[in-house]
Amino acid sequence: MSLCLFVSDLHGRLERYRKLVRAIGEERPAGVFLGGDLLPFPLSVRREDGAPDDFVRGFLAPLLRELRSEGATNYPSVFLILGNDDPRAEEPSFLEGESEGLWTCCHNRACPLGAYGVYGYSFVPPTPFRLKDWERYDVSRFVDPGCVSPEEGQRTVAIPPNEARYATIEKDLQSLMGEEPMQKAILLCHTPPYRTKLDRAALDGKKVDHVPLDVHVGSIALRRFIERRQPLVTLHGHVHESARLTGSWRDRIGRTHLLSAAHDGPELALVRFDPDRPEGASRTLI
Repeated sequence: MSLCLFVSDLHGRLERYRKLVRAIGEERPAGVFLGGDLLPFPLSVRREDGAPDDFVRGFLAPLLRELRSEGATNYPSVFLILGNDDPRAEEPSFLEGESEGLWTCCHNRACPLGAYGVYGYSFVPPTPFRLKDWERYDVSRFVDPGCVSPEEGQRTVAIPPNEARYATIEKDLQSLMGEEPMQKAILLCHTPPYRTKLDRAALDGKKVDHVPLDVHVGSIALRRFIERRQPLVTLHGHVHESARLTGSWRDRIGRTHLLSAAHDGPELALVRFDPDRPEGASRTLI
């Protein structure tokens, strides 16, 4: 295998995407991973000046189309998932891009990358935010203080009530990966696993109804899965401030290398890794 690039939480920032495309053009990676929260914030007041209303068809697809036309024989395999800030109603536009060969939408799918298997998963445990398209209960119907359950909030795509009530990240991961061997598995998950350097939120000293908030907001189900199955590499985003608070954008659980591209500054956090040598991964702010 050779170089792969990983980014997450671009939130529709045009210059971040342009920097990514420049890096792809210069470095010619074998694979590119986009780890969710790709679109401008749903509230138009937070949309960057110049970002089109139809972000995928009006900006992202043309940007990658142009990149491919400039070097078609070296165009990488691009894998993406959506995140909890991405309205699910935008999924059809991403599927159009997939049909054109610009990328692969790998949520809840297993996709090949050479000798490796890429598994994508978008859902995160319940958050305090109102948009619930990509939120699930984690291992049970427990909701942390201050958070809104998946059965409440807002959705841009309707789902059956029983799915909102009973679906869990734990069940989803088992269904997605089954008993497949994980020695060459790359997991692309928007949520980080619980109690790692990657899921540390800025909740110190905060309480809801006199109950202290847990500063770790990642998925217990994902952590248990990694501990039990030991995939090769897992890629995460979601918690922007984690690297600043912990001083690290990476962690280990057993033999599994955990990498995060979440960042709370204006720069693009670009993670470079080779699945053959994940211990050599690096991250640059550009």
